[in-house]
Amino acid sequence: MTTPIAQEKDCERYSYADYLQWNAAERCELIEGETVLLAAPSTSHQRISMEISRQLANFLEGKNCEAFAAPFDVRLFEKDNDAPEDVDTVVQPDITVVCDRAKLDERGCKGAPDMVIEILSPGSLRHDRLVKMDLYQRAGVGELWLVDPANRAIQVFLLKGGVFQPYEDYGTNDIAKVNSLDGCFIEVGKVFQ
Repeated sequence: MTTPIAQEKDCERYSYADYLQWNAAERCELIEGETVLLAAPSTSHQRISMEISRQLANFLEGKNCEAFAAPFDVRLFEKDNDAPEDVDTVVQPDITVVCDRAKLDERGCKGAPDMVIEILSPGSLRHDRLVKMDLYQRAGVGELWLVDPANRAIQVFLLKGGVFQPYEDYGTNDIAKVNSLDGCFIEVGKVFQ
């Protein structure tokens, strides 16, 4: 039986063990022991996510890497011998690309994925651009895309020397290079149709 989020404990810090007991109907992330509730994505958000996922899935067919759309749990800082009680950060990127299959289990991804895509919304700007970007950087995610539906643009960051560096901005007339996947490109015009 699952419990409502953050109802069982009398403390302010939670672990992945707590997270696993919560009601799955209530989407949330666990950021350094604190819960962050996630709103249901908008229709345009879902269209963008589906199109990027479709293009990635077509490219990845028969290859070693896999793409996963949210909800998909990524335990960014989990180590091999960590118990759920030891893990205090679980995020759900909009799209996650993992090439090291040893990082995958039935609960999601353990450790930093190769690439993360976040689709921005007015309610998630601060969370995605500051909080999660910092977590992805500290965890060692190699490539981060921030997809901005309002401006119909994609901003790409690559991790260099442990710090995200702006790499490229793409608009609707561009073909976006996926740096983590040799030979993969995304047709940006189709993303924002």
